Amino acid sequence: MREPAQAGAPAVARGEARPQRAEGRGRSRSHGRAGRPSGHGRAYAALDLGTNNCRLLIAEPGESGFRVIDAFSRIVRLGEGLGATGALGEGAIQRSIEALRICGSKMASRNVTRARLVATEACRSAANGAEFIRRVREETGLTLEVVDRRTEAFLAVSGCASLADPASEGLLVFDIGGGSTEVACLVGRGVAAMSDPCDSIADWVSLPVGVVTLAERYGGRTVTPAAYRAMVDEVMDLLEPFRARVGWVASREGFHLLGTSGTVTTVAGVHLRLTRYDRRRVDGLWMSDRNVNRVVQRLRRSTYRERAANGCIGDERADLVLAGCAILDALRQSFPAPRLRIADRGLREGILMSLMREDGLLGGGRGQLCGRR
Repeated sequence: MREPAQAGAPAVARGEARPQRAEGRGRSRSHGRAGRPSGHGRAYAALDLGTNNCRLLIAEPGESGFRVIDAFSRIVRLGEGLGATGALGEGAIQRSIEALRICGSKMASRNVTRARLVATEACRSAANGAEFIRRVREETGLTLEVVDRRTEAFLAVSGCASLADPASEGLLVFDIGGGSTEVACLVGRGVAAMSDPCDSIADWVSLPVGVVTLAERYGGRTVTPAAYRAMVDEVMDLLEPFRARVGWVASREGFHLLGTSGTVTTVAGVHLRLTRYDRRRVDGLWMSDRNVNRVVQRLRRSTYRERAANGCIGDERADLVLAGCAILDALRQSFPAPRLRIADRGLREGILMSLMREDGLLGGGRGQLCGRR
């Protein structure tokens, strides 16, 4: 693997967890066969606690990859107010701990034998991040691993690179998060079929901006054209050194963008005019640059109430989606491409594949999702 410009911890680290049973209440978006024990195979878990979301996947190895048997996702806004105060707020901490209790209960009920539980930008940057990790361990029995930006970027690549166009000689993979945005430039043909797609990473960058941080600074409910342009310009300025290093990749044959995040899946859902989000129709969708433009313009013209009423956005994302669109526009302007592929997979899938690969359960091929979430 070619080392990127930034140094960091290894992209994949071995991790064990013995989650304890915990109780949790509240609405969740669970997928899979929630009432069925894990059955014949070993159960693995991947948890991603980000600045905005808490997400869990539980899976069993299958013949050609892994099969998701349970999942959980909740918007917790752990990083709410972090940019102004430099610390995690008590309300955000309580919301996150409640979600983590539910995750712990699910892992216990599924008899998870191996897990990796990661926390990202909010815990990296908060002055009380270490204290929060301690409270999580004491109150839920879960031990979170605060991963560095390199690890986060590489795991995201591992989780979604199977959607790269096999004929492409270069692509840009990006993950727009709540507090940071990870971007990786991959070069070479056949990335989707590689046992470790990170071997194709020519360079990467982690931008210290995400949908939560931008929306809190520029506004989310009402975004003027000037504010939107200012967000795009800020992100393009942050991208400029990276673009100067690897901008040439946009001229490679078949170059395209591959995005994984709530922003791109929302754009895809709006493009498809879904009344309710449907992962089966979104994951793997190709969108033309023109169609992305149309959706972004439609969202920019909409009111907060109109965005909240959209079944693919809802109240919890209505004040964040325009900040996400601004980051997406900055990426598209910095690395022009005729096509964008949408991935409803990423860091958690990367964790699952790395754990199963370490245990010799994926062979030499790429791990694929063998079931629906």
